[in-house]
Amino acid sequence: MTAKPAAAAALATVYGYPRQGQNRELKKAVEGYWKGTVSADVLEGTARALRRSHWRQLAGAGIQEVPTGDFSYYDHVLDTSVMVGAVPHRHRDAVAADALDGYFAMARGTQDLAPLEMTKWFNTNYHYLVPELGPDVVFGAHSGKQVAELREALALGLDARPVLVGPVTYLLLAKPAPGVAADFEPLTLLDRLLPVYAEVLADLRAAGAEWVQLDEPALVQDRSPAELNAAGRAYRDLAALTDRPKLLVASYFDRLGEALPVLAKAPVDGLALDFTDAAAANLDALAAVGGLPGKRLVAGVVDGRNIWINDLEKSLATLGTLLGLAGRVDVAASCSLLHVPLDAAVERDIDPQILRWLAFAKQKTTELVTLARGLAQGTDTIAAELAANRADLASRANSGLTHDPAVRARAAAVTDADGRRAQPYADRAAAQRAHLGLPLLPTTTIGSFPQTGELRSARADLRAGRTDTAGYEERIEAEIREVLAFQEKAGLDVLVHGEPERNDMVQYFAEQLTGYLATRHGWVQSYGTRYVRPPVLAGDISRPEPMTVRWTSYAQARTTRPVKGMLTGPVTMLAWSFVRDDQPLGDTARQVALALREEVNDLEAAGTSVIQVDEPALRETLPLRAADHGAYLAWATEAFRLTTSGVRDRTQIHTHMCYAEFGDIVQAIDDLDADVISLEAARSRMQVARELAAHGYPREAGPGVYDIHSPRVPSADEAAALLRKGLEAIPAARLWVNPDCGLKTRGWPETRASLEHLVAAARTVRAELSGS
Repeated sequence: MTAKPAAAAALATVYGYPRQGQNRELKKAVEGYWKGTVSADVLEGTARALRRSHWRQLAGAGIQEVPTGDFSYYDHVLDTSVMVGAVPHRHRDAVAADALDGYFAMARGTQDLAPLEMTKWFNTNYHYLVPELGPDVVFGAHSGKQVAELREALALGLDARPVLVGPVTYLLLAKPAPGVAADFEPLTLLDRLLPVYAEVLADLRAAGAEWVQLDEPALVQDRSPAELNAAGRAYRDLAALTDRPKLLVASYFDRLGEALPVLAKAPVDGLALDFTDAAAANLDALAAVGGLPGKRLVAGVVDGRNIWINDLEKSLATLGTLLGLAGRVDVAASCSLLHVPLDAAVERDIDPQILRWLAFAKQKTTELVTLARGLAQGTDTIAAELAANRADLASRANSGLTHDPAVRARAAAVTDADGRRAQPYADRAAAQRAHLGLPLLPTTTIGSFPQTGELRSARADLRAGRTDTAGYEERIEAEIREVLAFQEKAGLDVLVHGEPERNDMVQYFAEQLTGYLATRHGWVQSYGTRYVRPPVLAGDISRPEPMTVRWTSYAQARTTRPVKGMLTGPVTMLAWSFVRDDQPLGDTARQVALALREEVNDLEAAGTSVIQVDEPALRETLPLRAADHGAYLAWATEAFRLTTSGVRDRTQIHTHMCYAEFGDIVQAIDDLDADVISLEAARSRMQVARELAAHGYPREAGPGVYDIHSPRVPSADEAAALLRKGLEAIPAARLWVNPDCGLKTRGWPETRASLEHLVAAARTVRAELSGS
């Protein structure tokens, strides 16, 4: 049946675009600036060229309204803090002396200035800088960045829509500043913040903005009546302004729920809603409130977070239903395309047929333009695209890659007993203490050591055939020996081999498991200049052969101290991949867990007594609505236990988590039944230790005392002070001493100094505890 053309031509648009450039030009320019090899002028020139290139790519593809203001040197939430004048007291002199250096000081810290806390952007792997606010904050409008980028786009002859973090979400993401009472609620500052947004909106209108998008993703979470009332008041006040552009309020990542009627009734000019699978309920909810008569609806029907091609016919059906619910309907991705790589067409190592299943940012813009044309002009105008799309979807559904009967049979045979350790923790702990003989407050690291240019070059030489396997392995062995020698000299108690052979904590394993695909250029921003290449989890998962035993055993044979085996857990293997969307996540997690269980058992058989299975994404992947938590946590904790429950009592199982809000999943952390957990805690001043104590967490824990996402080296006294704060919550018999996270991104000089200080701090506090 041919769809009728829409009453008004639908526009295709996006909320944001990958920042880095095809060859990560932004990363290189920013890091060059930090090193002093790139000037501020050159950095800004690179940024300007990237913005213009991105806008032209979008316009060339047929995107009629490009976003501005989404580009950032480090983080868009930090940019918002600058825009509203919310600079912490400790950073104000730095910002006043040099705005750019002060900006990076807030992001990364300096030797004298601690950075802002960093945590995950909702349930993604993108990290944002948490605003610090208190009752004495004085907001002020600083819209120079936003205005300048809008003018750049308009000067190119493009229709442009500035995108800002909305005022309600900004305050809900914020935390009390240091020294402010922990129960202070930043949302109480809304009436002070709204006049600043009003001034920014007026500045953007004066610069030529017809529309401004205000992102309010926090409203897809469970919100109290007071928070919903605040949202309603905010948009009544902003809409009442006479000197403003048209306002488009955007939400994404889930359904709006009780916030949808609030925004639908607000006198704004349009809403942007997510209509992908996770938020499909938005359609029924929108109909229930009578739609948006006379208003603009931007419909997010293409998944902006995953890389699978869109089902065009399904999206067109959704769009057709929406036509009767708004004054006009435009087409968009469900969220910013920041969360996907730039271009699938440059991938050369993926089978061409499989490549047709994938849509990165450029391919998604093509899908959006196709959908907008079909909506506006009828499906006959896109008949060829629809036919090709049907064929590609069928190819994927029927592929041998996606269905392995042996893997499915094995997963179906799992019993509850497979996910339980033989003995309770207390019995295991006694066996582990006797076997390992560790001191009070044992010291360790999270796993990785600095990934030097020489190591990256060695891997590149192996891939290019410039060195053979024997030569490469000699280089890795030499690095492991150096890492072990340093750790022994520094006095660490539980060692690691340093992971010199690993390109990434997920990709390394994905490349050795069936069912995964690796990309060459699929870079996605994780934080700042840290980009990762998430592998593509395309089919059923199995492990052809051991993945880590070779290098862990090599290290253990060269020291009498225990060396941890290091694995990435099943939830993180899903969360930090582009995971298949054609079966329940729990089914996929079980397959990955069974493959990892084989690796854990092989490590133990090879003599590894401490095995760490990292799950930093456990909290990140938590659904945004509390009603969905139980089902997720059930399969997530089962997958971890299935991975780790096949070992003997004396084998100590560790896990690691970082840079997320853990307070609301402490019970799930307990349910993992790991013997030791290490967590990020330095920037939050041991908040997670207090949360564990409040829960009555009964096992061992290592809240981090060294913030590895900052270049500053903490002193031994600073680390000791954090350790003492940890002891206020966790008994010394169960407290470990470690950094916040792995050391891959750090340089050797700061790593050596920081770990030496960490060990010195542990020795100092041990002496205090013993009274000597």
